[in-house]
This record gives sequence, C-alpha cells and structure tokens, in this order.
Amino acid sequence: MQRIGFLSFGHWGPGQGSRTRSAGDALLQGIELAVAAEELGIDGAFFRVHHFARQQASPFPLLAAIAARTSRLELGTGVIDMRYENPLYMAEEAAATDLISGGRLQLGISRGSPEPARNGAAAFGHVPEPRETDADMARRHTELFRQAISGAGVAEADPRYAGGTRGLLPVQPQSPGLAERIWWGAGSRKTAVWAAGLGMNLMSSTLLTEDTGVPFDQLQAEQIQLFRDAWAAAGHSHQPRVSVSRSILPIVDEEDNRYFAGSALRDSRDQVGVIDGLTARFGKTYAGAPDLLAQQLAADAAVQAADTLLVTVPNQLGVDFNAKMLGNIARHIAPAIGWSAARS
Repeated sequence: MQRIGFLSFGHWGPGQGSRTRSAGDALLQGIELAVAAEELGIDGAFFRVHHFARQQASPFPLLAAIAARTSRLELGTGVIDMRYENPLYMAEEAAATDLISGGRLQLGISRGSPEPARNGAAAFGHVPEPRETDADMARRHTELFRQAISGAGVAEADPRYAGGTRGLLPVQPQSPGLAERIWWGAGSRKTAVWAAGLGMNLMSSTLLTEDTGVPFDQLQAEQIQLFRDAWAAAGHSHQPRVSVSRSILPIVDEEDNRYFAGSALRDSRDQVGVIDGLTARFGKTYAGAPDLLAQQLAADAAVQAADTLLVTVPNQLGVDFNAKMLGNIARHIAPAIGWSAARS
C-alpha cells in the first residue's frame, strides 16, 4: 500500500448532531480536513460528486482551494458522473485546477450512480443520441474529455481572430501529465477491463454490481487482477494505479464507541442487494478496536492488491473528529498493510 487518502461524500444538512449544517460548512470543512490530513502524513483528499442532493456537486472550486492550501496532498474525485458534464468545459476546469496544484490532481470519473433526479443529466442539457444509452453517453463524454486534456484539436480555427491559424484548436489551458491521472470508477470486472484497454487507472468502490458468491474482497481482487492483465496486454507505456475504498472506523474512546458500536455489530459482513436492477455485493464496514482492524485489513485481498486506499469519512461529524479518526488509522492500523506516513 503506497498511498492512503480520505474520501468524503460531502453531506450537509440540519440533522441531529450534524456539524455541517450548510453547503458552506461542508465546503470550508473539506478544505480544513484536507489541510489536517496533509499534516498527519495522509496522501490524498478525494470527494464524491452528487447532483440534486445535499452533497458536494461542483468539485473544481473545492479542489483548487485545497491545492492553494496544501503542497503535497493528492486531490481528486471519486467519482464525477460523466453523464452531466460538458467535456470541453470540464477539460478547461480540470487543467486549471491541476496547474494550481502543481500536477496533483487525480480525477475519478464514471457513468455515475443512482440519483434523486429521475433524469438529471437531461436537466443539465445532456441527452443520449438515438440508440444510445446513458452509459454510452457518459463514455462518449469521457472520450471527448480525454482527447481535450491530451491537447487534441476540437474546434475549427477562425483565421481572422486566431492569428492566421487554420485547422483545429485545442482547449486552453493544458496541463501536461493530467491525461495519465484519470481514473475510471468501475463497478464490475468487465468495466475494469474496458478502462484498462483505454489506459485509465482503476477506482474500485465498496460495491460491485455483480455477485459470484465469493467474499467481496476476493471478487474485487479478481477485478483488480483482470484490470492489470488487460493493462499489460494493451501495452501502455506508463504504470497503472488502482484504488479501493473502505469504511474504517477505529473505536478508541467513548466518543467513537457512541458513534460506531452499532456499525461494529450491524455492518461487519458483506451485504448482497439490488442496485439499478442488478445484483450487487457491498463490502463490509471495518469498525472496532484498531488492532483487530489492522489484522482484518491485512487479510483483505483487494486492499493487498491495490496501491491506494481511500477511507470514507463521516464528514458531518466535523473536522476535529475526522482528523482524530484519520490520525488513529495512520498510527495504529495502516502500518499493518505496509503503509507509512508521508513527510512534507
């Protein structure tokens, strides 16, 4: 395990005990938690993107603000729903953010997940072409986005206003190396193989939209191996990266026990359910004493197969609590999976 980052869903609302009661709270606390994470030696700050919900929705202003307050931390998304995106505008935003960060952006993208809006992407002006599915549209947007950040020409030049230039113009700015830091959030083995063929890194979450009857970590480890095999077969010139997400809740004091004792009893095994009409297997929550969690994570096949671990954080409990939690993971749990804290 080379890197550990946190993954925040950016929830906000007036619920009981919430310390993020407004969107402003969630955004500003996201920045402060990223700063605290860098001081702890954590390697990355990642944010989920949801639309039409009280969660983080527009990641680039947040990531640019974090970039300006940190110097080493990777910053990224997990994941952006590409059904919603104008690929060229997103290419400009991503490149500008990456330049502000000095090349630290790690951008997770995907077809997206179930959402509150019945047809939210259409409200944003994006509808599938004839005989195209939502997933096809997301992949089409992704292809154009990746072309744009790679410097391909995408708009015909007008010589009158382009200094005599003819042909296709690329979007500006460009950020060298960004194209190799795009991750696809793959929910199945098949999509992981597809992403590898295109040279995108693999971002695998706490669920897979398939179930073969084996434990979640083993199924995910199989997905990772298929990804790595497909990457090698494609002959890409750069090395791939693979991340997995886990809910890790160390219980070290009475406050932790009050919040997480129920999870330790209720969510300590895989779950099988239905999402988008597909049978899905959901990974368990790791909650309990740090030494027990260290043993369990050291035996997690997918954690061992990945190079990056994203720890989901209960962001509504506030910056101080989550910084304490990340510190306990860094000191008492992460060394068991081969990780050591970065030094600024």
